Amino acid sequence: MKSILVTGGAGFIGSNFIQHIFRKYQDYRLVVLDALTYAGNIENIPPEIRNSDRFEFWYGNLNNLDLVNDLVERSAFVVHFAAETHVARSLYLNRVFFVTDVLGTQSIANAVLKHSDTVERFIHISTSEVYGTALRDPMDEEHPLNPTTPYAAAKAGADRLVSSYVESYDIPGVIIRPFNNYGPRQHLEKVIPRFITSAILGEPLTIHGDGSAARDWLFVEDTAEAVDRALHAPLERVKGEVFNIGTGVSISVLEIARRISSAFGLDDSHLTFMDERFGQVQNHISSTGKAEKTLGFRAAVGFEEGLERTIQWYKDNVSYWEKQVSMRKVPVKNKAGEIVWY
Repeated sequence: MKSILVTGGAGFIGSNFIQHIFRKYQDYRLVVLDALTYAGNIENIPPEIRNSDRFEFWYGNLNNLDLVNDLVERSAFVVHFAAETHVARSLYLNRVFFVTDVLGTQSIANAVLKHSDTVERFIHISTSEVYGTALRDPMDEEHPLNPTTPYAAAKAGADRLVSSYVESYDIPGVIIRPFNNYGPRQHLEKVIPRFITSAILGEPLTIHGDGSAARDWLFVEDTAEAVDRALHAPLERVKGEVFNIGTGVSISVLEIARRISSAFGLDDSHLTFMDERFGQVQNHISSTGKAEKTLGFRAAVGFEEGLERTIQWYKDNVSYWEKQVSMRKVPVKNKAGEIVWY
């Protein structure tokens, strides 16, 4: 039975990947390393998995080098989700993002290098935010990197660090750049669950700027499938490669707010607007050609279905998310020195 080390496995995307692999493959043992920060929750992983003899959990930090080395040493596969991920939070807590996202990734990459005789595949989860605003439509893997926030810059640094280790040390690395994920159990700091829970609580849905910023929205189960395919594709086809993972469809934040309002029987009078967030990316839409050709991956869940499933989950699980209500917004100091909550 081979082991897969999943960093950040108690987070939103990581826990969905854990469930996908556990249920699809009976011959893998899942080892999770997670620091259980505010965005990580062991309850994201169902009891049937946590109580299984094919599951092992380690509470710890990426920069605990001894722990990381020990876990990588006995793992055939390493999938690295762990990161600080909230754009607005990175605007006032920027140093933490570089410590976790860059130095933490270097800890993992070094351990993979040390045990490159036994590690068969290293999947690094990057983000489309490394691209900045689209210079062309759709955005392919050759699009220039132009991060516009500390979060995006930290992820770009980690992304290029992994690439450099493939080039310099020949580690079996693959880089995945997912576009905007959404789905059940996502933290309320993210825009879709923030809108949904505001509607449930009878609050206005607050939009940054005019809401014209558009994104490629990817249901989290599709991301898990894409990572699975990168993990199991022939190494010679994926080693050192970057894969964008998206739907090829772009939807504005304003349109999403209106769809969620409509789902609750509300009209535009329940929408409110505030100043644009610093470093906002105006438009993102993923190319899908490389992932389709090399991984055989195409997103299976359309936005209408995914949003409906997500809304229903938040309606049915108030006790799960209500403790996060106070964390939906974070304070950011603007150029005038004033505190603004985003």
